[in-house]
Amino acid sequence: MSVNRLKNIPGFSIDRVAAAAGDDPDVLRLENLDTDLAPPPGVIAATQAALGRDDDNSYLPFTGQEALRAAVARHVGAQTGQAYRPAQAVITCGGTEGMFDALLATTDPGDEVILTDPTYAGMIYRVRLAGAVPRLVPFVLDDDAWRLDLEALRNAVTERTRALFIMNPSMPSGAVLNRAEWDAVADLCRTQDLWLLYNAAMERILFDGRALIHPAALPAMAERTITIGSVSKEYRMIGWRIGWVVGPAAIMDDIARVHIYNVVTPTGIAQAGAVAALHSSPEDLTAAVAEWQRRRDTLTHQLEGWPSIPAAGGWSQLLDVGALGLDSFTASRLLLERGKIAATPMRDWGEANSDQFVRLVFSNEPVERLAEMGERVARALS
Repeated sequence: MSVNRLKNIPGFSIDRVAAAAGDDPDVLRLENLDTDLAPPPGVIAATQAALGRDDDNSYLPFTGQEALRAAVARHVGAQTGQAYRPAQAVITCGGTEGMFDALLATTDPGDEVILTDPTYAGMIYRVRLAGAVPRLVPFVLDDDAWRLDLEALRNAVTERTRALFIMNPSMPSGAVLNRAEWDAVADLCRTQDLWLLYNAAMERILFDGRALIHPAALPAMAERTITIGSVSKEYRMIGWRIGWVVGPAAIMDDIARVHIYNVVTPTGIAQAGAVAALHSSPEDLTAAVAEWQRRRDTLTHQLEGWPSIPAAGGWSQLLDVGALGLDSFTASRLLLERGKIAATPMRDWGEANSDQFVRLVFSNEPVERLAEMGERVARALS
């Protein structure tokens, strides 16, 4: 018998696609947010050194080691122009824990949270697990790019709205908000007294020269913005499971309390590696983003003639299989069976933008293998 909090929360389809793909080396692995690019230099050595230290094999400090909290505060401060103290950073077991902690600290059951459509399913259904109600605002196609429907955004706010929950670049679409869209988000937060929960996991993975816009840098937004980040994507450290929440002092004690009773403590031996990553050279990330853009460009070139919108940032973009008369699960099956492409169906990742798409993650396959995409897609879907 299922409890009420699990009603309308579907299972994840990514692991089912991965299981179907098995260990066949000919399959293009585009189903999961992974990357084959190595972490920054020094990260593995720092992590190995922590294995033998007693202080790293401890529950304490519950909210993260001081060196890492200080590094995270400096990191987020550099993106925002704000002065964050280490006490305003809570270290979490990945950004995903941080998202749930922030939701539990800012919403009550029945409150509404606005998200983009589509967005990471783990964001939508963590809202539901927290007892809140997700309200989705669609991205729309405009001149071969995703743009947020600002009229729908304004109309989504009700007296029960407590927060906006936004990932930028957005996943799975690769959409990147422009200044006008961020200004509209900020205006709603200021005028309607709302929190902004900002999933910054990929914020610097931006293509084609786009500039980073951090919402906490906008006027009167530092006191409303809760930044959730991690070392998983930008630093290629998925297995370390280290993330953080940074925000105004007024909310961080509550977030820390949720974190302690939710997880107790982040992984001790992984925190040393995270410190090393946050002190790595900026050129390390620049090189990684350049390689991911090469892969995005290759995928986009291979999909010419197919309905797909190039990612403006992040690790993935969408293929519109609805335009081909297919639902996402059927297309995912055909892509794997006929084209040896593992791609995740997007049913349940949105409302207006959902079952008509499959997600293609380009971060985990080299250009040479992605150059086979056109022939494989044609074989699967023609």
